[in-house]
Amino acid sequence: MNSDKQSYTYEQAGVSIDAGNRLVKAIGPLVKATMRPGADGEIGGFGGFFDPKAAGYKDPLLVAGNDGVGTKLKLAIDTDRHDTVGIDLVAMCVNDLIVQGAEPLFFLDYFATGKLENGIAERVIAGIAQGCKDAGCALIGGETAEMPGMYTQGDYDLAGFCVGAVERGEQLTGERVAPGHVLLGLASSGVHSNGFSLVRRLAADKGWKLDRPALFDQDRLLIDALIAPTRIYVRSLLPTVRAGHVDALAHITGGGLLENLPRVLPEGARAVVDADSWQQSRLMAFLQAQGNIEPAEMARTFNCGVGMVLAVSPEKVGTVTDAMTEAGEEVFRIGEIVKGQRGCTVRGSAGTWSATNDWVADHDA
Repeated sequence: MNSDKQSYTYEQAGVSIDAGNRLVKAIGPLVKATMRPGADGEIGGFGGFFDPKAAGYKDPLLVAGNDGVGTKLKLAIDTDRHDTVGIDLVAMCVNDLIVQGAEPLFFLDYFATGKLENGIAERVIAGIAQGCKDAGCALIGGETAEMPGMYTQGDYDLAGFCVGAVERGEQLTGERVAPGHVLLGLASSGVHSNGFSLVRRLAADKGWKLDRPALFDQDRLLIDALIAPTRIYVRSLLPTVRAGHVDALAHITGGGLLENLPRVLPEGARAVVDADSWQQSRLMAFLQAQGNIEPAEMARTFNCGVGMVLAVSPEKVGTVTDAMTEAGEEVFRIGEIVKGQRGCTVRGSAGTWSATNDWVADHDA
């Protein structure tokens, strides 16, 4: 071989096969801890197997969803808070599945970065594994991509893919929802994973000290309040959904209460949400005050303290409220379904969400 010709390696191009192998070894035990009936394979193959029969299903419909964490990731990267964004990733996917009445069965993740930084990928994937355990689904595979030149130093991106199942005929479609149904809200754990482009803009423009105690909670650093992981509602909801007590569910993500509720309503049904009926969280009040945000803008940007909404027939309200409270959820009666154009109205009195006058926000689907 001619000695004056340079011999190239993948490592010189910025990709370390060894680092990838070390990561797979490190996350092996985390993955094993998520195994459940139907999933018992090793990771590292070309695909992950799952047996719906072993999971107890006779005639299942499969339901699939995928999602990311949005610019909350950038906040996590900038503040070295990598441990819970994986929980957010799982939560965004599995909460969307339970809305269809489906139990999340298995999850795959996609982690892409310019260079695998020692320990960061493990911390992120540990969060994903924790989220999977919380949701009762198995982490059966994923992709770790090292792509020099695609991401600036320290940056990474995350996507998640989840498949769930529901017995045929038991899926939630919202078609049973009718005028007179009651809307119950389950409290969120914070901002969840939507609205962070606005949060980050406020943080930059207002010069927030993220590593200091929050103005609204002296026992908590502001960054910890903002980065708190999205609540996973699967275990709380699944028994009640399977018992047929809930007619529709809406996961309150991008678009807030205003735009997510109509997604699960039939024609002729309108959701009317009374913002007076629950206490605005101090975190939401802080964000609103810092940005001088109009109530209507709050209703379409943030979850406003409600991460999941249940549409329930009036006679089931007590049963469902008791079941949710017993499962550890904080429940608010937030409104009702009325006859009208398919859509949502959020309204409040003067003083609610810092409004100077009575206010109304409308969204027609």
